[in-house]
Amino acid sequence: MITLFIFYVHVITAVTIFTKRWQEGDWKEGLLAVGFLALIFSVGWSISAFLLKLVIYEKGFGPWFDRDTMSLVLLVIMESIFFTIQLRRKRKKIKLA
Repeated sequence: MITLFIFYVHVITAVTIFTKRWQEGDWKEGLLAVGFLALIFSVGWSISAFLLKLVIYEKGFGPWFDRDTMSLVLLVIMESIFFTIQLRRKRKKIKLA
């Protein structure tokens, strides 16, 4: 259930990013932004799964919160930090210009 929610959040985020970039630029920029999100998601999930494989057993903390779910939660936390930092940098650039 947690895994489904995380995938749902990523789909909504991809649609939002595509729409925003499409309105600011054109549809190619929207596709590029969604491709960047997919790249960050796939690489980040692989890295977080590898790191948690070294620390946590496969069963994790129960049937609803196994190692794969924990790797997705870790991925969402890291993505949130990354994109928050990126938005702050973009806002600072806009204020300086």
